[in-house]
Amino acid sequence: MNSKYYNRRNFIKVGALGVSSATLSISSASDSSGSSTKPIIISTWDHGAMANNVGFKLLTDGADAIDAVQQGVMVVESDPKVRTVGVGGYPDRDGVVTLDACLMKGDGSCGSVAFLRDIENPVAVARKVMDETPHVMLVGAGAKKFALDNGFEEKELLTEASKRDYENWLKRTDYMPPINIENHDTISTLAIDQNGVIAGACTTSGASYKYHGRVGDSPIIGAGLFVDQEAGGACATGWGEEVIRTAGSAMVVEMMRNGKSPQEACEAIVKRINERRKGKEIQIGFLAMDTKGNFGAYSLRKGFTYAVKHKDEDAIKAATYLY
Repeated sequence: MNSKYYNRRNFIKVGALGVSSATLSISSASDSSGSSTKPIIISTWDHGAMANNVGFKLLTDGADAIDAVQQGVMVVESDPKVRTVGVGGYPDRDGVVTLDACLMKGDGSCGSVAFLRDIENPVAVARKVMDETPHVMLVGAGAKKFALDNGFEEKELLTEASKRDYENWLKRTDYMPPINIENHDTISTLAIDQNGVIAGACTTSGASYKYHGRVGDSPIIGAGLFVDQEAGGACATGWGEEVIRTAGSAMVVEMMRNGKSPQEACEAIVKRINERRKGKEIQIGFLAMDTKGNFGAYSLRKGFTYAVKHKDEDAIKAATYLY
């Protein structure tokens, strides 16, 4: 790993470039290509444009894909205005913010943390797990101890805004799986670097007001994220329980391996979930990219957006959908 691209000061500096949705084109999803677009980075939701700005700058400077996706999603983790990732994320039903994250390279290298408290950038801890341990996943108190032992600092993640929303929720104490149609949720990113290597990252504060201890799909390799150098990568957003039950991202990648385009693969797995859980008022979305730089996205319901950036395009796109 080149420390030039792993420096926190670098990602803050690049993040200061910011993003304005007014400067980005909006269009519908379709397979888009190809080898001439490399390097390329794609991310879920409108806030994925922030991650793309950071990651693409690193890619054009020669960074590895894994560094680009990590530094990109860290900017989103550190933004308290993004209420479903990192600092400022909605707490669980006990009022505690717990974070999940993972990343993966095309060669199968991966790292993950789940149910992590008081650490601003869980994806950076997941990177440490990948690079410096024989394990794939650390959780809970063990993940926090590992983070502190490796120089990460404790930080209060519950902001005043999230605390107010939690206090209002306590007056209702209802709980229904959310239908995320408002440009927010997990931030997942896929990138191909100048050498053609593909990598991905996924990070979230999980479902708002979830049961304490709940872990969704985001830190689970094969569910929330899966990357394979022979076929491509895929990531998920929405109600994680259904993604876990389907091994969603791994299935999207396997469909690409067997000849489907990224768009076709995303559609097939969303429709598979729909057949199994028909009538369930949830949202599920997949974003995928093959190793040539072709990408696609599809969701169960209208509202899922994603951001794309390469030398010829800088856009937020509306994914096609079933309902």
